[in-house]
Amino acid sequence: MAGQQIVTAAVLVIGDEILSGRTADRNINYIATHLTKVGIRLMEVRVVADDEAAIVSAVNELRARYTYLFTTGGIGPTHDDITADSIAKAFGVGIGIDPRALELLHAYFEVRGVEATPARLRMARIPHGAMLIRNAISVAPGFMIENVIVLAGVPDVMQVMLDDVTPRLVTGEKLQTATIKLPRPEGDLADLFAAHQETFPDVAMGSYPSFTEGRVSTQLVLRSTNLQRLAAARDSLEMKLRASGLL
Repeated sequence: MAGQQIVTAAVLVIGDEILSGRTADRNINYIATHLTKVGIRLMEVRVVADDEAAIVSAVNELRARYTYLFTTGGIGPTHDDITADSIAKAFGVGIGIDPRALELLHAYFEVRGVEATPARLRMARIPHGAMLIRNAISVAPGFMIENVIVLAGVPDVMQVMLDDVTPRLVTGEKLQTATIKLPRPEGDLADLFAAHQETFPDVAMGSYPSFTEGRVSTQLVLRSTNLQRLAAARDSLEMKLRASGLL
C-alpha cells in the first residue's frame, strides 16, 4: 500500500553467536536496502543476546517507537531458539503449536522422510493471534503479530520471508539518492558542504570518505523523497564545487 507518509522501522538482531563474533551478520544491510526500495525508513538496529528479558524489553521499546519492528534469529528447533516465546511474553499472549504451521511441517517432513521430532516441531510454535510468514525454502514459517515481523536468522530464509511479508506492509514515500564522487579528502569539502546543507535543510546530506589503492576520495550523498528538490540541491552543489575548483 503506497502512501504519502513517513513509515519507519527498526531491526532487532537476536543471537549470542552475533555478539560473540562467531557468526557475521548478513541480514542488516539486506533489510536496509530492501526497506529503502519499498519506502520504509530504517531508523535503528540493535543486537541482543538469547536472553528472554533482553528480547522482551527491546521488542516492547522498539515496537512502540517505530511503525514496524523486524526481528531476525532465534526461531529454529534448538533450546536456545527463544524468540517466539519472548515475543509472546512481550505481547502478553499465549503460545503453542499452530495447526497451520504444523500442517506445513508435516507435509515437508513426509516428502523428505524426516522424523517429526519434538525439537523440529518447536518450529510450529507460534504466538496466539499471529499471521504466518511463508518460508519458500525450508517451510518452517516466520510470523507477524501487530507491527512486529519475526524472521529467520539464516540469510536465504530471511530473504524469502521478507519478500512474502512485504505486500502486507504499509509503505511511504521512497527515498531517492544523488551521489557526487570527488577525488579529494573530506576536509577539503567540509565547510562548503555544511553551508550547502543549510541552504537545503529539507534534503538529507552525508559525506563518506574512503581510501582505496592509495587514493583518497569522498562521496557526497544527497537524499530526499522530493525529486525536484533533490535535483536542485545536486545541481547547486555541483555548481558550487566547480566554482571552488573542487570538481
